[in-house]
Amino acid sequence: MSTKFQRILVGVDDSADALLAFDYAIHQAVQDDAELVIVSVLEDDDMNVYQALSKDYVHGERAELEQHILKYQKQAQEAGVTKVRAMIAEGEPGETIVKDVIPHVQPDLLVIGSIAKRGIARHFGSQAAYMAKYSPIAVMVVR
Repeated sequence: MSTKFQRILVGVDDSADALLAFDYAIHQAVQDDAELVIVSVLEDDDMNVYQALSKDYVHGERAELEQHILKYQKQAQEAGVTKVRAMIAEGEPGETIVKDVIPHVQPDLLVIGSIAKRGIARHFGSQAAYMAKYSPIAVMVVR
């Protein structure tokens, strides 16, 4: 028996692994005629105190991320995914996706890359392990 997914959540952060995860998620969504929800997390620990206090900076960075994630949405649509949504969450990626995004979106598969863009183990590398361990749904870690 093969599993057919209804709604797939994919985390993107521009790392090579995340781009592979995104390609995998598109392929799976097309194959299963599933809805694809693309999430990117605006990490507040990347901002210094001055930037965090400056509404313009946070607004600017968020607006930039919104424009960027719409490109992912367009790419998925062009690849043949009929139902696509994109969203931005804020916080620590692993915890935010597990505790906020998954309960809100209610996907049946989470697809993530194993290494973050910054290459620092504490970012998406350890985030992937956190999500695989604590996610209430199936997790596909792509590398």
